[in-house]
Amino acid sequence: MNEAKPTKAKWWTRPRTSEDATDGDFELERPRGTGAGSTGDGDFELERPAPPRATDASDDGDYELDRPATGGSGLPPAPPERPRPLHEPDPYSTPPYGEPGPWAPAPPVQHPATTPAHGTTTPPTPPADAPAPHPAPTPPPPGATSDPAFADAPPAGHPAPHPPHGTTVSPVPPPGVAPGDAPAPVPPSDAPAPVPPARQPESGDVGAPAPAAVAAAPEPAPGQSAEPDFDPWGRYDPWTAPATAAPLQHSGRPPGTPDERRGRTRKALIGGALLIALISGTAGGVIGVYLERNGGVGTVELPQAGAESAERAPGSVAALAGRALPSVVTLHVSGSESAGTGTGFVLDDRGHILTNNHVVDPAGDGGEITVTFNSGDTAEATVVGRDSGYDLAVVRVKGVSGLTPMPLGNSDNVRVGDPVVAIGAPFDLAGTVTSGIISAKERPITAGGEEGDASDVSYVDALQTDAPINPGNSGGPLLDSRGRAIGINSAIRSAGGGSAESDGGQSGSIGLGFAIPINQGKRVAEELINTGKASHPVIGITLDMDYSGDGARVGADATAVTKGGPGARAGIEPGDVITAVDGQRVHSGEELIVKTRAHRPGDRLELTLERDGREWKISLVLGSSDGG
Repeated sequence: MNEAKPTKAKWWTRPRTSEDATDGDFELERPRGTGAGSTGDGDFELERPAPPRATDASDDGDYELDRPATGGSGLPPAPPERPRPLHEPDPYSTPPYGEPGPWAPAPPVQHPATTPAHGTTTPPTPPADAPAPHPAPTPPPPGATSDPAFADAPPAGHPAPHPPHGTTVSPVPPPGVAPGDAPAPVPPSDAPAPVPPARQPESGDVGAPAPAAVAAAPEPAPGQSAEPDFDPWGRYDPWTAPATAAPLQHSGRPPGTPDERRGRTRKALIGGALLIALISGTAGGVIGVYLERNGGVGTVELPQAGAESAERAPGSVAALAGRALPSVVTLHVSGSESAGTGTGFVLDDRGHILTNNHVVDPAGDGGEITVTFNSGDTAEATVVGRDSGYDLAVVRVKGVSGLTPMPLGNSDNVRVGDPVVAIGAPFDLAGTVTSGIISAKERPITAGGEEGDASDVSYVDALQTDAPINPGNSGGPLLDSRGRAIGINSAIRSAGGGSAESDGGQSGSIGLGFAIPINQGKRVAEELINTGKASHPVIGITLDMDYSGDGARVGADATAVTKGGPGARAGIEPGDVITAVDGQRVHSGEELIVKTRAHRPGDRLELTLERDGREWKISLVLGSSDGG
């Protein structure tokens, strides 16, 4: 800017023209030489004025500058050459603290006693008709005292910069007058009167602030600097006394109540907890994926249940097997022509063991029988007695103590559907336990018949079970739900048809197994132990085994009915057909034999007969015959 803005204290110089005198702005005289207050970079310090006179002093400490001497042309005389600055002027006229915004006040002037390193105001370009500036004088040697009267003086031909609003300006004494002896400046008669301190700048003044802004600025007290106490730009002046630090201010937000602060604290804690949970979950997921894909870290140790009690419920299969296994044995039989394996169970503490006849049959008269107990002990056994018609045999071991007899049940109490457990040594696998139910009762079966005279055929009124029975199970016990023997496993139905002995080389179980009822086995075992042989109940007749009709037909030969036998005494004649025993229907001669052998000698039977198309019933008492 080439025009100086008015302030509270006017700088008075001789006006160049009449038009210039109207606004009160004048060009300061260029300094005449390098004084004691000049500096090496072209900036000069204005000399402070003499003490104010009583007539010219004002209450606010502002003074008028003396009007400089003028030449014949009305312009101030040319000043002497000014010292050449040590650096080139700033061509950009950069303010010390950056260009202020349109709404900010002008930056304050620098302290007059120093030359700022940066931000010195650059003189504007002189007009075309202005006299050429004198060359800059040689700067004084280091240590020379600068003349303060010429500090900060503008170059010749350029208007002095207008000080910021509210800044106190020291007058410049005329050339050749000492600063202390300079009289108070007297304004010319045609110069406008100085503005008193309390006058508000008019709107026509160049650079005058708005009336509202002027009214808002308070007047400084006498002797007080016009520099405002608080600089809105936060600029630091190292030459001024440190102001009292203002208290720290909030950002404008109220501090909040204790509840609000606690709420913010809770939110911060919750946020931190959520962040920790998120990080932990992510880390756990990464670790879990790694462990899943890589099979864990280190050695593998699989989870396992701890030790539990060995006790089981009394009716469970495990409990039944635990009680029965000590009484079950495995028999290994060898003879001159064959060998076999079967099962048996202990009858008493004297060493008697019950098994099937076809198990011990390979031993014959000179074979060997070895008994292996559940404990692993073995002993030699001998045959006490055997009966092929019932397919039962009893052997005995000697020199063995501490035997556990098998408790015997009652096969007449068995009902279809009752749970059962079979124990044996299928395919020489000792101590095998299987379970099932009673699937049928009084199932007439025949087994054996390998001999041509049918002397080895056995007739059994059997209990049918679906408990798996395989070759090697023969002679083993069939237990009820209380662990008592209710049958002796003897035969299975093979897939090829017909019934077969369980160790007769047939295929394995298909869910059709047969056991001799324990009531019949008990009677036969007692007879074999006591007498060495078993008796068979008989009717005293011979049956026609080739008869294909329904029922059992007596042979047509006169010798078919034994004289004096139970049948003859009851009135049975040759050719009669027996259709029922004790009310139960019979369909063949084998079934009649099975039903008869299911009784003891001396038992009474009621038979239903058909003769010449007529049907009547008879009653008889069974006789006895030695088994062979």
